[in-house]
Amino acid sequence: MSLSVYDVTVPVYLRLLSGLARSLAKAAEFCAAKKVDPAVLVTARLYPDMWSLGHQVNAACNHAVRGTARLAGMTVPSFDGKDASFTDLEARIAWTVAHLKSVDRAVLDEGADREVVFPSGDSERRMSGKDYLLDFSLPNLYFHFTTAYDILRHSGVPLLKADFLGE
Repeated sequence: MSLSVYDVTVPVYLRLLSGLARSLAKAAEFCAAKKVDPAVLVTARLYPDMWSLGHQVNAACNHAVRGTARLAGMTVPSFDGKDASFTDLEARIAWTVAHLKSVDRAVLDEGADREVVFPSGDSERRMSGKDYLLDFSLPNLYFHFTTAYDILRHSGVPLLKADFLGE
């Protein structure tokens, strides 16, 4: 069985984003039921020096968008919205889903052999598409999805593993 770049990105990302959207909806319901200001969860962190839930969702979406765009040789699009509320985060996820659905499968599949150049601090990094996907993009994407889930669980939102997996 051979796997393509498209197969290990777009369908997986869409499933994870669906789970994240449902998890955020559960978080909003949790806030309403417990009379918690939603901003408390959106700004929640696992530790003071870590990013907030809003920033984790932003980063997860950015890795899905930037990763697929770079592998497809596209200009990386940018999202002009904010990350201050559940509604903002839902809009970011919807924008990310729309981007993923617009990526051409054949062009993305060629990404494994394409050189990817991307900013890294004050410099730029160069990697083969395969290395970029496996050593940078995927690990970062999963890190931010997992941390967003963990912030919600740590905050008391009754999520299950299936919520993370998008099942």
